[in-house]
Amino acid sequence: MKIIVKELPQTEVAFIRRTGSYFEPQDHWGKLISWASVNGLFPPEQSFIGISLDNPDLVESKNCRHDACVTIPESFDKERHQEIKFKNLDGGGYALYPFYDTPDNLNNAYKYMYEEWLPNSDYVPDYDRYNLEFNLNNPADDAEGKCKVDLYVPVRERISK
Repeated sequence: MKIIVKELPQTEVAFIRRTGSYFEPQDHWGKLISWASVNGLFPPEQSFIGISLDNPDLVESKNCRHDACVTIPESFDKERHQEIKFKNLDGGGYALYPFYDTPDNLNNAYKYMYEEWLPNSDYVPDYDRYNLEFNLNNPADDAEGKCKVDLYVPVRERISK
């Protein structure tokens, strides 16, 4: 697996948060996509990004939080959309893992990054920023039900001792 480190800019997103198991249906995505479509926010100009806010190995499944996000242009009038939340995603260095498999295997990509790649790289995880899952397709439209996700893991250069 070829992992590259890229600089991402700070990005503003609209989002809907869901609390519950990451492995249950994610209805907040449908709500966000409908809202985004009505407001002209769709690829390739905008990106859909998932953010898993909790580690399911450390947080009880029913308490895991996930944000379904869509990027918004600078000129977007947020004041007209009280039904949705907005936030900035931090820019900086991110290690990119291009993932293409069934959604239930995405956790394996995280395990690879944190348990194998990072310990053997020149980088350490930056726990002050979130992992970003750039969704590049709809698994329901894929012949094999697979999702294509660019997983960005926030990193900092390892300081030698």
